Parts: sequence; C-alpha cells; structure tokens
Amino acid sequence: MKIKQGDTVKVTVGKDRGKTGKVEKVYPKKNRVLVAEVNKYKKHVKPQGQNKPGGIIDITKPLPVANVALVCPQCKEVSKIGYMIDKKGEKHRVCKKCKQVV
Repeated sequence: MKIKQGDTVKVTVGKDRGKTGKVEKVYPKKNRVLVAEVNKYKKHVKPQGQNKPGGIIDITKPLPVANVALVCPQCKEVSKIGYMIDKKGEKHRVCKKCKQVV
C-alpha cells in the first residue's frame, strides 16, 4: 500500500469529495484508510449501565484507499507515488510530479 499513516490525502470520490485530512490509521488487509474528520456518520447508542450515557455520537469510518490521493508535502499537489532505490539499496517513495522523496 502506497499510503502510510501520517500522510496528507485528498478524497477524490464520494460524499466528502475535495476534503483533505491526515491518515490516522491504515488497514492494509482491507485496503482502507481512516482519515481524520472525513467520512463521518452518526450512531445512536443505548446507555451502557451508569458509566456510559446514551445518545447520538459521531464516528469516522474508513475509506477505500482507491478513493483517496496523496498530497505531496513539497509541491502541495495531488500526485501519484513511485518508488526509487538509492545507492545504498534503500527504497524510498517519490512524488511523480516533482520527483522529490515523500
């Protein structure tokens, strides 16, 4: 998966199209990412004993990784990610537009 935790992404498809946010968690087996303050839903919760009151809470659901695109930290544009292997044999993610290491 080319998107990692902590990356800034922009939503390209769906009800939150155009919003940007930081990736909080990545679910590689499900091909989904959890983006802060994006894809929010309301959930009705019953009271759970005396500690937890009931009510309506906001939850953030994960998005498919295909519905988000990485925003390059250097050129501040939405771009694809490529890989580059340096002389030491280390693999780095590279922005396809500005050719800088992400």
